[in-house]
This record gives sequence, C-alpha cells and structure tokens, in this order.
Amino acid sequence: MSLFNTGAPLAERCRPRTLSDFVGQEHLVAKGKPLRKMTETGFISSFLLWGPPGSGKTTIAKIVASSAGARFHQINAVSSGVKEVREIISTATNEQEAGFRTILFIDEIHRFNKAQQDALLSSVEKGVIILIGATTENPSFEVIPALRSRMRIFRLNELNEDNITEIVKRAIQNDSELKKLKIEEESTAYDYLYLVSGGDARSALNIVEAIAAAADSETKIVIGKDEIENIIQKRNIIYDKAGEEHFNIISAFIKSMRGSDPDAAIYWMARMIAGGEDPLFIARRMVVFASEDIGNASPNALLLAEAAFSAVDKIGMPEARIILAQCATYLAGAPKSNASYQAIDRALSDVEKEPLYAVPLHLRNAPTGYMKNIGYGSNYKYPHSYPGHFVKEDYLPAEMKGKQYFFPSDNGYEETMKERLAELWKGIKKYDK
Repeated sequence: MSLFNTGAPLAERCRPRTLSDFVGQEHLVAKGKPLRKMTETGFISSFLLWGPPGSGKTTIAKIVASSAGARFHQINAVSSGVKEVREIISTATNEQEAGFRTILFIDEIHRFNKAQQDALLSSVEKGVIILIGATTENPSFEVIPALRSRMRIFRLNELNEDNITEIVKRAIQNDSELKKLKIEEESTAYDYLYLVSGGDARSALNIVEAIAAAADSETKIVIGKDEIENIIQKRNIIYDKAGEEHFNIISAFIKSMRGSDPDAAIYWMARMIAGGEDPLFIARRMVVFASEDIGNASPNALLLAEAAFSAVDKIGMPEARIILAQCATYLAGAPKSNASYQAIDRALSDVEKEPLYAVPLHLRNAPTGYMKNIGYGSNYKYPHSYPGHFVKEDYLPAEMKGKQYFFPSDNGYEETMKERLAELWKGIKKYDK
C-alpha cells in the first residue's frame, strides 16, 4: 500500500509559483533578463518558449500569466482545434471589453497546422489575446512566419545535473507528502537520476515519486541506483524522429563520418538506434554519404553501403545494428573525396545558366541511312581501336571546349585516377587546380 495518496502528481505539487523559485534558464529568468523583466513590469507580449521536455516551459507560462494578473487559458494542440481557440477568443473579447487581459497558452503549438495557426493571427495582432506557445521543435520549421513575426522567441536549454539535483532535493524537503517520509538519498543517486531522466525535471520527479509510492515501509525509503533501476524500464532517450533532434543527430552522424572519426559516428548512430530511428533511414543516408563524401577515393564504399542497406532490410533489428556499425566505421575510416559531388553540381549549374548547345555530329547516334548521310556519327573515333584504348577526341560542344568539371582528389584510388587522366589528357586538361 502506498505511503501517501494525493490527486496531484509530485511535479505539479512542486511547480514554482515565482521566477525566484524557478531552477535553471538563468539567461531568461535571472535579474535583468527578459522574462524576469516581463513579470516585474507587467508588460507582457506574445512569445514562444522553445526547449526540450521538462525544461520549464509550462511553469514559465503560468508564472508570467500570474504576475500579470491576466485571465489564463491553457490548451494542448494535440487535443484541441480551431473550435476551442475561437471559443477562447470570444471569451477574451468580452474580457477585454471588461478591462481584463487574456493569456492563451498553447502547449505543443507545433502540432497546430497552418489553418489552425492562421486562426490566431488577427487576435494576437489586435491584442485580444496574449499568446504564449510552447514547443519542443524549432519554430523556424513548425510555426508559420506570420505568427512568428508577432511573437518573441525564447530558447530554453536542457536542464543540467545541478538543476535536476536542486529540483529533486527541494521536492524532498518541501513537498507536503514527501516530508512525512523518512527518505535516505545515496550519494550516487543524483548522477544516475540525471542520466536516466535525460535532463527532464518532470521525469526525474516522477521517478522519485514512484520510488516513494512503491515503498512498503515508513522506517526508511532509500533513493539510490538500485531503486531507480527497479522503477524505470528504459532510460529516457530524447529523440523525436519527426523533430529537430532527429536532424541534429543525423547531421552529427554524417559530419563525424566525413571527419573520419568512427568513434563519434558510432556514438551518434547509437543515439539514433536507442531513440527508435528506422534502421533503413540510417542505411539510406550512408549510401548517399558513400558517393557524396567518399566517391572514387574508395569505390568499394558505395558497394558496401548498398550491401548494408540490403542486409539491414532483410535482417532487421536488433542484429541490423551490427551491419550498420560495420558500414559506418568503414565509411568513417575510408579516404574522402567530394570531387564527383562537386562535378555534377558544376555541370548542373552550367546546364541551368548557359545555352543548351547542340550535340556534335560525330557523337550523335545514326540508326538510319539518312542520318548517316547528313553526317550523324561521322568521323567518330572508336577508342578501342587505338593503343591503350584511348584517343584524344572532343566530347563536349565546340562552344565548351576545354571546360572541366571533375577534379579528382589526391586521396585513395582517386589519386591513381588523377594521375591516369592527367597523362591521357596532357596538354589539354589540367587536373591540379
């Protein structure tokens, strides 16, 4: 039987009521900082709070609203729509006429589509409502420009270990229910609690509450690594497959391979795997990387990446992690070249900007007698008929003679390729930039 029973969860009971009691986000709430100035002056404008879960977005919204003495309405974009928004705006219009300000707090505002966000514009612009939005996603991608332009954006950081420790210690000391219990905290508890909570204060408090609620003795309740492990099933991995963290981590993964650091590449891959990323997405990105960043410096890279993609598709997780790791470490360790990638981009730029010159007659196909008679394919030199299976020939339009797009690097096999091409086209093409 639980040693205590209350309707409100610990995280709600311990929610700070003022910014002076708020832990973390000093760049926003400390003396002289923007949110503190709002609460002190009472001048509240619409703003967006962008930060990871459990970093204090809802708490800040409630403190700001309370300090302003405004009517406060809270909805969640997942479960609410335009109908609820319009009802609140209608109420706010009446409250404005009566001399009251209205704050509408929309949690997970990034879940609203364009039409739902559009419905807020007029009321925000006219001051009928003061809008506070909370999002875990980059508002540059998820909030429409017209709404962003009417709101200030405040970035919240993930809480650090000291923040989580202070929040939990305050809860143990001050919460009306926890104060009734005899709680012993092991020295390593807070390190581990921070690790498994992922910097999410709500998650950390939920774990502590669960330990206390599961205890069967009032003599002593221990909060330590064993007790935490007994409560949690899996560490809280912050990774939203559809959100910004997804793009941040895949970017770190690609850049680690490009920088020839297999250890970093494996770490970021592990973060994706632990966060539930589709293994085929990881494999697909490695196929692209093999051509974009390795290319002909190590032609086997593309073969291995394609084989890895196929194997991951056939095998599935958890064994697919081994295949992904083999491919990632190979790609990270392979010589690098983006010469092919740069070559196609240079050529595409010319195709878009320059005239589309005719194909030279000697390079044209001549399937009919008439085409042969008018010169299609005439004077074409068949390379295999010449020594070394090569003959110096013009393969570009006359107007583009001497144009070069491909400049092999000095890495891996591409160095050999560069030496061969330089010898073949000596006096015509230069392969050293």
